[in-house]
Amino acid sequence: MGQPKRKQSKQRSHKRRGAHQFIAPQLSVDPTDGSTFMPHRVNPTNGMYRGRQVLDTEV
Repeated sequence: MGQPKRKQSKQRSHKRRGAHQFIAPQLSVDPTDGSTFMPHRVNPTNGMYRGRQVLDTEV
């Protein structure tokens, strides 16, 4: 396996690691009940997806 020819600087390591930051997920608001859910997915609280009931949820 190849070996590095020069020592990698701290600045270069920090730049690389700085790109792997935590990003909070974007959430959509349901117009019917105001609950938040991940976009392009079924709303787990009421089972609706794009205005249609696709899951049976017990209230």
